Amino acid sequence: MRWLVTGAAGFIGFHLARRLLADGHEVVGIDGFTPYYDLTLKEARHAILQQSNRYRGYRLMLEDREALAAMWAAEPFDRIVHLAAQAGVRHSLEQPRSYIESNIVGTFNLMELIRARPVEHFMLASTSSVYGANTQMPFHETDRADHPLTIYAATKKATELMTHSYAHLFAIPTTAFRFFTVYGPWGRPDMALFKFTRATLAGEAIDIFNGGDMQRDFTYIDDLIEGIVRLGDAVPQCGMPAGSSDEDSLSPAAPFRVVNIGGGVPVPLMDYVKALEEALQIKARCNFLPMQQGDFKCSDASPALLQKLTGFRPQTNVQDGVAAFVAWYRNFYGA
Repeated sequence: MRWLVTGAAGFIGFHLARRLLADGHEVVGIDGFTPYYDLTLKEARHAILQQSNRYRGYRLMLEDREALAAMWAAEPFDRIVHLAAQAGVRHSLEQPRSYIESNIVGTFNLMELIRARPVEHFMLASTSSVYGANTQMPFHETDRADHPLTIYAATKKATELMTHSYAHLFAIPTTAFRFFTVYGPWGRPDMALFKFTRATLAGEAIDIFNGGDMQRDFTYIDDLIEGIVRLGDAVPQCGMPAGSSDEDSLSPAAPFRVVNIGGGVPVPLMDYVKALEEALQIKARCNFLPMQQGDFKCSDASPALLQKLTGFRPQTNVQDGVAAFVAWYRNFYGA
């Protein structure tokens, strides 16, 4: 098949594109190469993808309608995985406009092109942050997600709603998957594991919020990619099928579904730090701080729908996943 992966030089997009190429598909990648974090990392990912003659990369922003339309006119696709977005919960408190432009306007521009030339399956990256102020665990896809705590989460929820409308109006089969704290090799420098590793190797303290009283449903990158690839074959059909389970988030009005990609095993933050200490063989110095604005104590995904649709749920434990990240980090940075 021919796949379009937006955000292909990003952490998740790179891993997905590499997996699709390994499976024998053709991949077209889009990335804006924004300087949100060190471009050296994006360029290195991009260079690896460019080694395949079945990969073609475009440097453009989804907000640039003319550049996006020119690419679209030259490239037919079977499936699309839309990962490009302005990421980062903390950054959305400082630069909210970039989230509106990238996440909402960029997604709108892409949907207008798909409206004119539909694809077999459109897949959209959302986030566990849309559950916001929800406190009932685990998070189910059928739970209300109406109280986002950050602009980042609000823009992601907005893209879910917008793409549902397009799915209804123009019969575009759409799956929105909600990620849960993804980590692993080639990860983003703004995320906790990357920052913790860099600081600990430098002998610096790591910031631990809410006194360490937090839990996250950590998802190792390979598990996430496996879930996305398998969901590619679970194409939503319009209308609720007879005998469907109450857990299925399939829309009654559109070929649209929301799916969590998480293992349903929340890990205490200090256990995550301990796994890092074991992998580095260095004791971390912790700087305990109050809860950050817009943060939440726990995330916990129900993997039931993912498992029902694909027969798969994330399995990698944090000890193995963190060790794999540390091995990559030491090799890439010579640390």
